[in-house]
Amino acid sequence: MPIYFFDASAVVKYYHREPGTAWAKQVGDARASHNEIYIADLSLAEVPAALAILARARQISIRMRDSLYAAFLDHIGSKFQLLRVTTSLVYAAGELTQLHPLKGYDAVQLALALDFNATLTQQGLSAIFVSGDERLAQAARAEGMATDNPFLHVDLDKP
Repeated sequence: MPIYFFDASAVVKYYHREPGTAWAKQVGDARASHNEIYIADLSLAEVPAALAILARARQISIRMRDSLYAAFLDHIGSKFQLLRVTTSLVYAAGELTQLHPLKGYDAVQLALALDFNATLTQQGLSAIFVSGDERLAQAARAEGMATDNPFLHVDLDKP
């Protein structure tokens, strides 16, 4: 049973067709193979913000933005399980910014993923950190997490 932690960039790929989308959908739709995907609760702000940016850049219509946002919200609890960011994790994120060249929200995503993975490790399990941001994935690997990047699976995007 693979367990994944998707950062917001990976979640957006599930909804917006771009390189890596086919793989993100394959992982997200693999309920039959019992994949579990966890996301940070702050993705509830990051994902719609990314969709709004796509609409402002005229890469998608307002109607499409609204449809994708509604689908994302509908998938919370079914495709995506939320993990809560706590104050102690925000402090841990601050520490991560001192060790790795990370932006604030990226560091929070990583801090939460590391904490989640530590909990899983106590149960003999582990999570795969998924991000389209190679700098963030590199930091996750440096902190001992397995990673994957949807951009490494663009071959699946071809019809």
